[in-house]
Order: sequence, then C-alpha cells, then structure tokens
Amino acid sequence: HFDEHRAGGRGDEIGFNFKRTKLIWTAAINAFHTGRMTGGQPGGKSFSGNVVWKSLLKRAPIIVSLDSPARLACGIDTTMTRQFSKIDVTPDWEGLVRCIRRQGPLRRVHFIELYLDGEVQEAISRQFGVAGNDLVRQINLQRFLGYDYVLMGLDNVVWTFPHHVADDTAGLARASGRGFVESGRGPITNWEEFERYPWPVPTQWNSRSLEWLTANLPDDMCIIGGLCSHFAEHLSRLMGYETLCLALYDQRELVKAIADRVLEIDRVMLARLLEFDRVKIIWGSDDMGFRTGPLISPADLREFVLPGHKLMAQMAHAAGRPYLLHCCGQITDIMPDLIDDVRIDARHSFEDVIEPVTEAKRRYGQRIALLGGLDVDFLCRASIPAIRERVRRTLEVCLPGGGYCLGTGNSVTNYIPVENYLAMLDAGRKFSPA
Repeated sequence: HFDEHRAGGRGDEIGFNFKRTKLIWTAAINAFHTGRMTGGQPGGKSFSGNVVWKSLLKRAPIIVSLDSPARLACGIDTTMTRQFSKIDVTPDWEGLVRCIRRQGPLRRVHFIELYLDGEVQEAISRQFGVAGNDLVRQINLQRFLGYDYVLMGLDNVVWTFPHHVADDTAGLARASGRGFVESGRGPITNWEEFERYPWPVPTQWNSRSLEWLTANLPDDMCIIGGLCSHFAEHLSRLMGYETLCLALYDQRELVKAIADRVLEIDRVMLARLLEFDRVKIIWGSDDMGFRTGPLISPADLREFVLPGHKLMAQMAHAAGRPYLLHCCGQITDIMPDLIDDVRIDARHSFEDVIEPVTEAKRRYGQRIALLGGLDVDFLCRASIPAIRERVRRTLEVCLPGGGYCLGTGNSVTNYIPVENYLAMLDAGRKFSPA
C-alpha cells in the first residue's frame, strides 16, 4: 500500500522500505511532473513510463522537501535564456501582495491573469522552448512570462453540469471544441433532483498539487489559491439560468438550499487551501452580471450570493490573505456591498463597453485594488503599437499608489493573437513607476 510517503535529500534518491511497505520516491514524483521518466532500474526491475507514477500519485500524498539543486533536477528553470522581452523580470510575490494591498511605492509593474488558455500555453512553450510537463511547466511558463505566482486549488473537486459543444473557430483552435453550459434546465429543478445530485464530497478531494508546489515552488513565487467561490455561477449552472429566474419567484426555498450547500462546500474547500502557508492570496471567481446589469436582482444577490463571498473574505482575512474577486458584467449596483460589506481587496474583469479599468480606478482605487483591464476585444483587434500605447496610458492612470496589476480584461483566450499578448507584457515591463 502506498499509504505513506516521505522524502528528503537532494531529490535524486530512490529507496524502498519493504518492511513497512513505504516508498521514498522524491525522484519519482519529480520525474512524473517533468515528464522525464521514460524507464529505470529501481530495485533492479524495469519500470515503463508514467503509468507507475500516476498509480503512485493516486495512492500517496506528495510531501517533498527539496533544495535548489533538486529543483533544477526536476526541471524548474530559474534562468531561462530565451526571452520575448529585453527587460528581465524576477518574480517577487511579496511585491505582488504589497501591490494588491496598495502598500506602495512599487519597484516595477506586476502582472496577473485569471488563466491562459491551454492552447496559448502550448504555443508560447513551443515558440520559446519552455520545458517540462504539468506543474513544472506551469512554474517555468509563469516565470518566463513574468508572473509572481502559480494559481492552484484542490484536485478532484468535481461538479457535473449539462453542456453543449460547438466548433472552435479561434486562431489557436481547440480540437475538442468550445463548451457552453446549458442555460435552460440544469440538473436541479426540484427537491428530488436536489437530493439525487452527486455533490462534491470533501473526502474525495486531494491536495497533491498544492503539496508538490509547496515543496518545489521557488522561494520568490507564491501560490494563489483558487479559483473558488462560484456562488452565483453554481446557482445558474445547477438550476439552469432560465429555471433559476423562475425559481426566484416560486421556489425560493430550493434556491436557498442550493446556495447553502454550495457555500458549505466552498467553506470546507477554502479551509483546506488556507492550511498551506505558501498560499498567500485567495481568488474567488463568480460572474454575476452581463453587459447592462446583474444577472439576477441586486436584492437576490444580497440574499443568496454575497453572504458566501463575505464568509470567504472573512476566512481569508483571518488567515492574513487578501481576497480577490473576478466578476464579469455590469455590477455597479452591488459594488458598495462588495467593498463595504463583503470587503473584497481587489476586483478583476473589466470590459470597455461596461466600465474601462481607468474609470474604475478613479471610482474605487482609493478603497480596493483593480486588476487587469486591457480589453480582450481590443487585444484581439489592435495593432501592436496601439497596444503598447494603451498599456502606457493605463499604467499612468492606474499604477500610482499601487493597487493595480497589469493584465487582460478577462483572460488570455486562444483567440487573442499571442504576439499581441506578449506585446502587452513587454510594454508593462518597460514601464517605470514614478
């Protein structure tokens, strides 16, 4: 039974303890995450590829204590030579946290993204030779691009929603197509379906990725815990948006029961995340609006959604971490609630046709940090000189006093030209805070 796992040394030792049926497999863990294990002779027997390591990872927690030589051995590259910019950036997670907390002055621009589509990650890795598989490549890619963190949550947290798939017409098209959640009828429309739904079970979750990152992430980087807190999104996905809108009139008790169950799941999840000292920031993600207003009324958001975010923020703050909120859409009506009652530390997701990030900075920048904001549509269509100029003007407004990290208005999608995305980052590197 691979029920216990201990590791030490430089990360290049493999040993067996047959008497206690334990494994000391630091190198095995590293080989799995780097994708470099193609065979070997531990114990005098031949092992074939990742099947063994995947089996090991399913059965044993990863607890690895590594020093710098071992990090290099497992493929983490802290000195990449191929760059897209002439300006080098060294990660500085403490500077990132100070920036989010608006504790200036800043030494440089910090960057943040909700995520990069997998196709974008693959394209950049191929173009610039970013090596490694799985978590090692995540670290290498984040460092290469100039980020101070890796975003990670718990593993094996499974939600089931009906969805549809359409062809992906993006420049870096996704072979499996683009998925869309069913908006009419979800898996829970009545009490019987509520009881029958396969809710995520905490005992089935694991924290192996977090454990590996805790042991292997370079000291100048941190983990952002998330994405969590999908309270409005899960109401809509579990019931279907149309069903939710009707249920807010004739099945409010069911809406409340779903909201309460989702909150309890997220409470347990966040408590687990906060156990990891290298998780320095918590990031909630919950789209509550569309272009002209909130998806449900402000009153219903205050009853069924915002209490969840308030608890998440309270838990994060009690553990000394800032709480960030990604939220798409027009949510001006509830911004006072988010700032004064929920007490978010930063807001992410901006769209020019709703509210440019520069306007948000003027309205809210003395109270919370603003993150990202380079409009996705603009990044798709604009020339590189226009992108560089837009970055400069945005930073001139948003950066003074801290409380701003440069990034896209939503995420690095596979329909943003890679060269446009890299031009945004390069322009940020070249900007000098006053």
